Amino acid sequence: MNLRQLEAFRATIRAGSVTEAANMMHISQPSVSRLIAELERATGFALFARVGRGLTPTVEGQQFYKGVEGMFVGVARLEDLARSIRTTQGGTISISTIQSLAAIELPAAIGRVYRENPDIRFKINSRNTPAILEAVQMHQVDLGIVGREATHEGVETLFRTSAPYVCLLPEDHPLADQGGLIDLEELVANETFVTFGGTYPDTMMSMDPALSRKLQARSRLSAANMPLAGALVRETGALAIADPFSAEQATRMGGVVFRPLSQNLTYFVSIVAAGREQLSRQALAFSDLLAAQLSARVAYVEALSRQP
Repeated sequence: MNLRQLEAFRATIRAGSVTEAANMMHISQPSVSRLIAELERATGFALFARVGRGLTPTVEGQQFYKGVEGMFVGVARLEDLARSIRTTQGGTISISTIQSLAAIELPAAIGRVYRENPDIRFKINSRNTPAILEAVQMHQVDLGIVGREATHEGVETLFRTSAPYVCLLPEDHPLADQGGLIDLEELVANETFVTFGGTYPDTMMSMDPALSRKLQARSRLSAANMPLAGALVRETGALAIADPFSAEQATRMGGVVFRPLSQNLTYFVSIVAAGREQLSRQALAFSDLLAAQLSARVAYVEALSRQP
């Protein structure tokens, strides 16, 4: 037996005739008769007895109907549950992010959802990429925002993008107000630079090793993260190579500006989760919102690189 047969049986009892049952189900009368006949063969007993020109359920049919009706009550409850899940705006979204997106991009996306959906709660923390990937793998957070492409087992990438690095300069630097691209090869002889742990992340930035060595030789400052690097640029006059998200944070603090580079140095950002199927509808919608916002920021920075 199948659900369509049970629907025909139920409709016939409730309508009192095959003709009316066909109208209720929006199918032909012969189709209803065929479905009931198939159901009788499946059950092994007659469901209806013909009385005059009408049908009346047999004793067995009446007993069977009670079970069928109970099943459809359960289906109705499932429909109500699905409707409730579909329309609910509540829930908690837990997010772990790298620091470069922690001060502007992520709060901006959260702010939009926070104002429009008062029943959604957020849990946010800032970590480095390895710690975020581990938290995602262990299902400690719903969404992870990491600084490179994630290929770890148990981690699904929901969104990925890449953006060009930029040069962070003091706002009174001679190059701050000039147009065009900044060439690090031309600056390295006269400028000092902020490094990260005494070096540059060559594999992430796609930097030529020879240029990296020159920049390191011109560095008296080493910072642990980009916000600190931005502050050092502002206070010391040294230059820094920054991802565009951290550069925006630094410029909003004041005292620094950023300019596009002629070198093709690439910064990666990915939104990851343990699995798309394990995320709530609200978490998936937030991921899409943040992805659109990051794409807009990347497009803005890439447009700067094309300006003369």
